[in-house]
Amino acid sequence: MPARIEDYAMIGDCRSAALVARDGSIDWLCWPYFDSPACFAALLGGPEHGRWKLAPDDPHVACTRRYHDDTLILETRFETVEGCVAVIDFMPLRDGAADLVRLVKGIHGTVTMSMELILRFDYGASVPWSRPLDGDDPTGPGMRLIAGPDKVVVRTPVEIQDVPGSLCARFDVKAGDTVPFVLSRVPSHHPDPREIDPLTALADTERYWRTWAHRCQLDGRWADAIRRSLIVLKALTFVPTGGVVAAPTTSLPEHLGGERNWDYRYCWLRDATLTLQALMLGGYYTEANDWSHWLVRAVAGAPSQVQIMYGLSGERRLPEWEVDWLPGYEGAKPVRVGNGAVGQLQLDVYGEVMDALHQARLGGLPPVEATWEVQTKLVAHLETVWRKPDEGIWEVRGGPQHFTYSKVMAWVAFDRAIKSAERFGLPGPIDHWRQLCREIHADVCAHGFDKGRNAFMQAYGSSEMDASLLMIPLVGFLPADDPRVIGTIEAVERDLMHDGLVQRYRTSRVDDGLPAGEGAFLACSFWMVDCLVMIGRHRDAHDLFERLLSLRNDVGLLAEEYDTHHARQVGNFPQAFSHIALVHAAIRLGALADEDRAHDATDHAAQDTSYEDDVDDEARFEHVGYRAARA
Repeated sequence: MPARIEDYAMIGDCRSAALVARDGSIDWLCWPYFDSPACFAALLGGPEHGRWKLAPDDPHVACTRRYHDDTLILETRFETVEGCVAVIDFMPLRDGAADLVRLVKGIHGTVTMSMELILRFDYGASVPWSRPLDGDDPTGPGMRLIAGPDKVVVRTPVEIQDVPGSLCARFDVKAGDTVPFVLSRVPSHHPDPREIDPLTALADTERYWRTWAHRCQLDGRWADAIRRSLIVLKALTFVPTGGVVAAPTTSLPEHLGGERNWDYRYCWLRDATLTLQALMLGGYYTEANDWSHWLVRAVAGAPSQVQIMYGLSGERRLPEWEVDWLPGYEGAKPVRVGNGAVGQLQLDVYGEVMDALHQARLGGLPPVEATWEVQTKLVAHLETVWRKPDEGIWEVRGGPQHFTYSKVMAWVAFDRAIKSAERFGLPGPIDHWRQLCREIHADVCAHGFDKGRNAFMQAYGSSEMDASLLMIPLVGFLPADDPRVIGTIEAVERDLMHDGLVQRYRTSRVDDGLPAGEGAFLACSFWMVDCLVMIGRHRDAHDLFERLLSLRNDVGLLAEEYDTHHARQVGNFPQAFSHIALVHAAIRLGALADEDRAHDATDHAAQDTSYEDDVDDEARFEHVGYRAARA
């Protein structure tokens, strides 16, 4: 049985990531990349599907854990009656290398440790054969495990026993001792990976993350939460290409025991653009520049072939299939690899991409060659499709509709094209885009708004609410003090807020092609914080934000959703969308606090960013916290 989702911590090397449970078991690792087949898949099954457990040989043990300050190095302390040890887990960031290091450090007393390494390639299906590294003696300094295209080498001074199906060890650790284990992966036809010094690797990894975190240009009350979220987002960046994955896992259920299980180990344009906006808020423009290059490469070609997601290197084909030999997380099936939503039409991604690139220019990011050409081609194609129904931001599988949020974001795409062209002197049919903005704006207000309820609805002609409509004031479609915006916020609060958190929509009343039931969507709950700030309900915003922070696990990580009935995190973990929204909400609340201290709240409370009453973008850019990022 895997641990509760919130009982995991993530380590990673910006190429892949592993999940480490409180009990010292690494239950998930796709190697060498985020979207590679898992070699530890106990998260979606049991130990027999692959795990690496390193813990005291004592059932009565207490543990605490933490990340080394501003790093992705995890330290888990185990207290027993005999003593205390710390297990330090990390993945060094080395070009072209894939290593996982575990150090057992004696703190006081003497603790007997057990190690069990069950390696199963191809999502738990392939059992490797093992051979000692030195001669034929199975008690040598390390072991080699091979199956098909994969080869993993484990090195340690501890005597390893090769038992059927696993490698095991039992050893004592005294105060002051440090016992290393290094797992390295190469293709099976390559020579064995070179040995690394684990202590040097620890120092290098610590230096890397602390140097990176030190560049963060945000401070204030929630600076620690912001930095931890930005570190998570950086860890989900695939450094070789600049792509950004939505999460490092697949098939963690949005509803315990249910079917809403998806593979998030790919690069959604939406998630990636929002991730980059959060990183830019912190002053991390290198990542934004890398992503801009990735974007141009990924969408190169005919605009009509733009997809809503791609592989790590821009791969277009991500066929969805089911791993039928894995029982799923706590029995939630199916386990999916690939994502069938790759072929969907989701109009909102055009707006998110155009907005992210506009914000990058405002932030002074050097332009990437061909970026504006790509942008103009994207909006030219959008002009031909914005009137069509689509599957929307939530990727419904119940058929396309005219989703209101999709149309709003189509407006955003043309609005940002106009603003980029005007501010930076870029060529384009500005008057034509302006007319399209007016047309889309009028269409949304005529068909997406229910006068009787004084609120925008999920889709044209629908009677259902949708939390994505909270974005209407956040993207500047209408000002926050517009009665239609206030009515929509209040309707979402009334219809979709349960146990203090926001659901995306009522799955029991919306045909999205799946059985009803899911947790509260954490990003939407953070959006509610933003909206409450904008309409002047500052105390409510602060209370909700603090509630959301309390849902993070002990090392500051959030999944996609939260099950209030079972008081558990659910969905893929850690989820970029949740941490993105946390960063934005924290900055908005922080900016509010700064304004209050300066006795200048009145001058900033009512920012009208509608198309008709155009406001200076740079003022909006700075109002939500970009000032600190650009200082």
